[in-house]
Amino acid sequence: MIAVAPSHSEIATKPWAGSAMSWSSPISVTPTLWSSPPFIGNRRPPAPAALAISPTAPTRARHAGTRSTYPAPRCRSASATRPTPATVSPSSPPVAPSAVTRAAPTAPRSSTTAASATSTCTAPAPPCRCLWSTPPTSTLSPSSSFLTTRTGASPATSAGTPARTSGSTSARKFTFRDLAIATQNFKETNLIGEGGFGRVFKGRLDSGQAMQVVAIKQLKHDGPQGSKEFLVEVLMLIMLRHPNLASLIGYSAEGDERLLVYEYMPKGSLEDHLFDLSPNKPPLDWNRLVNIALGAAKGLTYLHNVASPPVIFRDMKSANILLDDDFNPKLSDFGLAKLGPVGDRTHVSTRVMGTYGYCAPDYPMSGKLTLKSDVYSFDVLLLELITGRRAFDPSRARAERNLTIWFHPFLNDRRKFSQLVDPSLEGRYPPRAFHQLVVIASMCLQEQAHVRPIIADVVFALDHVASQPYVQGSDSKIIKSSPSPS
Repeated sequence: MIAVAPSHSEIATKPWAGSAMSWSSPISVTPTLWSSPPFIGNRRPPAPAALAISPTAPTRARHAGTRSTYPAPRCRSASATRPTPATVSPSSPPVAPSAVTRAAPTAPRSSTTAASATSTCTAPAPPCRCLWSTPPTSTLSPSSSFLTTRTGASPATSAGTPARTSGSTSARKFTFRDLAIATQNFKETNLIGEGGFGRVFKGRLDSGQAMQVVAIKQLKHDGPQGSKEFLVEVLMLIMLRHPNLASLIGYSAEGDERLLVYEYMPKGSLEDHLFDLSPNKPPLDWNRLVNIALGAAKGLTYLHNVASPPVIFRDMKSANILLDDDFNPKLSDFGLAKLGPVGDRTHVSTRVMGTYGYCAPDYPMSGKLTLKSDVYSFDVLLLELITGRRAFDPSRARAERNLTIWFHPFLNDRRKFSQLVDPSLEGRYPPRAFHQLVVIASMCLQEQAHVRPIIADVVFALDHVASQPYVQGSDSKIIKSSPSPS
């Protein structure tokens, strides 16, 4: 049985109690609705141990093309020599920081240089979390990365999200000519995607034994992703290995050209299968929708609970979820990813960046980025899967343009839940599992960040929903979806 809170204003001010399976958020659920024990708890992920850095343990990347303006980091080891910030040229490729030449500590530089860089955050950087640059190398390896697997948090035991144990653990450096040949000089017929960051081409690389099909992303020269974002994405994807994260094969950085080479995902992005479908493309069925949501949540759990420091994805949306032949989802586009808070920190202060409609309301208002910001963005993605509507659709009536605003009134009456279902499902979904999915969505949609569940609990809940698949011709009743009010 589902009981609905009387008003949204009351919802926003009350915490929810996961241990009793009763939430005073938009939805309050009794144990009779579920066939398994309570799954969501108001738990905080364990704080990772403080990062101890040595001269051979670099961390976060700085903006490429600008000289670091922060003082040398304070090292915990008294005998460690603090490295001097190095200058990174925008035309230089991402490089391994292990061979950097270190000198005596220098005085802090003026902050005016950082202010002139449009993509530089205004908040002071925490100590011992900067990446020092070195001369170009042909390969980037995990040993040169600033990310590790969190101590005591085995990838195999974190919310059912095992880390990838096979495949390449380094990124290959390509020349621009190599990638031009692979894409037939970036021929329009090989274009498979385009966005604000640039264009994506399908290419074929000679791997020695056979031709390997890859996806090559060419960044725009004047696009929002510059050298800093390029460097961040390369370093992130080298170290972060998981079945639900896109695999980076290599990169190219010659002159002002920035290209990334990924594994090819035959089914394209999730966005291609949700909106503006062509007549010959069938919509996703219920079971695939739930499995895609579960896989995306597992990838996010790996970033939050296994990577150390934790990683805030910051750009969760349907266009950044890629699908393989079996419709398994993989998170892609880590250009906006940010290292999360460590130790006693609860947030990182940064410039507000992301996609309109997906950002948590507390993030642009305060400038404080937390792991719960990703949880809110994931929930918007979940609503897109449930309803078949875009996060923001200017072609709809004014009251229906913003998906989260349109969604809230339906929470006051369980009988209206059927009006939320994507019409393309044609009533082919299990009612109990669907109601549970609406409960999960309502929990993640809280305006106050501390009230939202952690993503590991969301994975546990989605796993329970996925255990109740829709079976054609079973006892599951096909429900005719009521038309949504205009």
